[in-house]
Parts: sequence; structure tokens; C-alpha cells
Amino acid sequence: MTTQTTRNFFNPPEHASNQSTFTVVLAFAVNLVIAIAKSIAAVLTGSASMTAEAAHSWADAGNEVFLLVADRRSRKPRDRRHPMGYGREAYVWSMFAAFGLFVAGAAVSFMHGIQQLITPEPASDFVVAYVVLAVSFVLEGISFSQAWRQAHRMASQLNRATLAHVVNSSNPTMRAVFAEDAAALIGLAIAFAGVLAHQLTGNPVPDALGSILVGVLLGVVALILIDRNRRFLVGESVQRDVDRLAVQMLLDRPEIERVTYIHLEFVGPERLYLVAAVDITGDFSETHVAVELRRVERELEDNPLVEEAVLTLSTPEEKSIQP
Repeated sequence: MTTQTTRNFFNPPEHASNQSTFTVVLAFAVNLVIAIAKSIAAVLTGSASMTAEAAHSWADAGNEVFLLVADRRSRKPRDRRHPMGYGREAYVWSMFAAFGLFVAGAAVSFMHGIQQLITPEPASDFVVAYVVLAVSFVLEGISFSQAWRQAHRMASQLNRATLAHVVNSSNPTMRAVFAEDAAALIGLAIAFAGVLAHQLTGNPVPDALGSILVGVLLGVVALILIDRNRRFLVGESVQRDVDRLAVQMLLDRPEIERVTYIHLEFVGPERLYLVAAVDITGDFSETHVAVELRRVERELEDNPLVEEAVLTLSTPEEKSIQP
């Protein structure tokens, strides 16, 4: 674990939070435009897959509103009633977004596909569907590229694979946009296959199956997002690489000789509650050590990633933790 990696993680660029907001705003604008276009195409063509994709995009656009609320509310500074800040608001509102994806996206797509299997309706104007799908793929690709760049930048700082970082990241808005955009691209491919099969065979069954598959896809993504937010709300432990980075950050300070205990918990997107047992360098009086500990705590809390730091003294027999 290099000192440079530690500095990269615990000294994020000032524009990092703005990147999250931009990612969500871009995704909202893209999904709103696509939702309108798909809805028009669904009416003109009568395609079940296009109807499912329209429901998918409307659900995504609505979810971005929840994610914007999550991003804004989680940044409020802590106060007396919320000593750990408002960071967990992000997980609550992101949970609402995931439920919205499940209900408005997955359920509607699945049920419409079933309905089309039971009472199939003919489709027409396939060219309209292909044009809308192609434009949608380009726009969704732009949004996904932004989400990928944001995730890749932070993953590189932690020496993680990008997908591993998306799954384990404490940033639920980035994860939600990434997952929704990835699902959108897969859903567009499914819709294209369903529409094409319908046109070539004249049979609406593949189109209806495409709608059902889109619903299943959205349901799986929604359940994954719900589970990740649930884990952060109940206090999931951080990844081992973050633990090691925190130990290295403490040992890089000249006042700290060793670390014997470390506890880290995410209390919001990229916001940590840090508890550690440390051995202060030198052999000073109790009063001096107490003052030194409080000073180090306050300096640690100046770091944008540390919401609160609590330090206590190690005993001589406690084993040191190596980064």
C-alpha cells in the first residue's frame, strides 16, 4: 500500500462531488429525452418491447430525481441532532429510486409482456422503432461513459477494478446511474432483437418475450441496488483496502508511532467515521498526550472523507496493525 495511494484516496479533488451531480443531471436529461421518444415510437409501432423500453426510461428519469435529492440532502453539514451528518440520506433516497425502478420499470414491462402473450397485437412502422433505438443507444452510451469515467477515476486511486469499485463504493448515486445506464444498453439490445424477430417472423411472441426480459433485467438490477443500500444503512464494514489506507494515513503522521485498533464505517457517500487506538510518539505527560490526541482528531476531521475521528491510547501489549 503506497503512500501515494493513501494520499489519492484521502485527498479527493475538490470537483469530485460536482462530478456526481453532473453524472446524475446528464442521466436525467438523457432519460427524459429518450422516454419521450420511446413513448411516441411505442404508440406508432405497437411494439411490446418498445412499450417496455418506454416504461424503463420513464422509470430511470423519475429515479434521477430521487438521486438528485439524495445527492443534495446528504451534503448537509452535521448538527446537534445529527452528529454524524446527513450522509445516510443518500442511501434512503437511493433506496426509493431502486424501488421505483422495480415497480415502475420492471413490473410494467413484465406485465405488458404477459398481456401481449395472452392477447397479441400487430405491430407496424418498424423503421421508427429502429431509429429511436439507435438514437437511444447513442445517448445512453454518452451517459454511461460519464458514469464509467467517474467510477474508473476513483477505482484507479484505490487500485481496484472498475466494476468492483462500483459494487463496493459508498457512493449510491454513482452506482445507481452506472447500473441503470448499463441495464438500459442491455435493454435496448433486447428490444432490438424482439422488434427484429417480430418483423421477420410476423409473430408478436418474440416481441412480448423481449418486454418480459427487460422487466426481469430491471428487477434484478433493482434488487441489487436495494441490497447495497440496505447494507450501508445498517452499517456494513469497509473493504480491507480502505482499512489499510486509513492505517497508513495515521502512520504517516509524525505524532503517531503505531496503530493497534482501527474501526471505519461509512456514514454517507465518501464520509467515514473513524475510531483508532494509537501509540503517540515519545513519552509525555498525560495532559500533553490528551491535548495531542484531540489536536490530531480535529486535523483528521479537516479531511473531506472523515466525518468524525475518535482516537484512544494503545496499551503496550496490544499488537500493532500493519498497513
